[in-house]
Amino acid sequence: MSSITSQPHSATPGPHTMQCMEVWGGNRSINAGITMSGLDAWVFSRPFQSQGSAEAGGGDIHYLSSCMTGRISRMLVADVSGHGAAVDSIAITLRDLMRKYVNFLDQSKFVESLNVQFGSLARAGSFATALVATYWAPTEYLVATNAGHPRPLLYRAARGKWEFLDSSSAGEQPVAVSKTKADADGPANLPLGILEPTSYDQFSVQLREGDLVLIYTDSLVESRGADGKLLGDRGLLALLGRLDTSRPAELVGELVRTIAANQGSDEFNDDVTCLLLRRNGVAPKLGVGDLVKGMSGFVKQAIDRLRGSTKAFPWPEIRLDNIGGVLFKGLNRRWKG
Repeated sequence: MSSITSQPHSATPGPHTMQCMEVWGGNRSINAGITMSGLDAWVFSRPFQSQGSAEAGGGDIHYLSSCMTGRISRMLVADVSGHGAAVDSIAITLRDLMRKYVNFLDQSKFVESLNVQFGSLARAGSFATALVATYWAPTEYLVATNAGHPRPLLYRAARGKWEFLDSSSAGEQPVAVSKTKADADGPANLPLGILEPTSYDQFSVQLREGDLVLIYTDSLVESRGADGKLLGDRGLLALLGRLDTSRPAELVGELVRTIAANQGSDEFNDDVTCLLLRRNGVAPKLGVGDLVKGMSGFVKQAIDRLRGSTKAFPWPEIRLDNIGGVLFKGLNRRWKG
């Protein structure tokens, strides 16, 4: 097992249930199902240079995390310039940042830290596009930030229709938009490591049961059909509209196979990564056992730090809904992204 990934490399592993304070993912080949509080997820990632080897790392990095109480689920999909050992090292850095902010509800500081981190790597020619998303189970709101990444796609089960999920989305529930604290009049939503500071839009949407969100890297939209034309994001949107969404566990595989058939080859010109999220009908429950498990993980990491561990420490974000909501459930309803 690689030092930068916590999941098995089997092509068809069973569903993985996220635990309190866990950070899961890496930049290796994977095809797996994951269960989080209020969400089901499926990750498919195949590095361009893997040639069937699960140990070959790619430039696409994916991570998922769950907070101490299980209410905050965070997702990161990044497309980093380069491959090999340099990206392996970056993957470790991103995992540490995910751990540092695992108990933060607002993802602004995490995104700003990502940009600063890649700013320090830019001298070596490393930058990245990324999509960061945070799901708050008590209110079913998903907040996303796009740093120069392909637009994610949202499927509304009630309408049976796919649409783009971005700051201009309207749909049945208009997407709320806010910005990070950087200069709102300056450059916005640039790839990580291009310019610091950079402001980033945060767009939030409430998910209904059965809704799907697809996050992916640009190899899909840069694929070409038999006519030689790029698929593009609108082509991807149209293609998804023809696929069966009733079996989400099979949807990503069907999507990749369809694109491969259209281009006449199973080989893509870059790493391929897809993260599919589905809002499930399971209401999150925060019991005494969950609190004890979360606190025990927090205490364990605190002890490790006192013993000299250099791992980032997951301090909780001090805010009423995040802290007070543990004891008074009504406070959880305050956050809507």
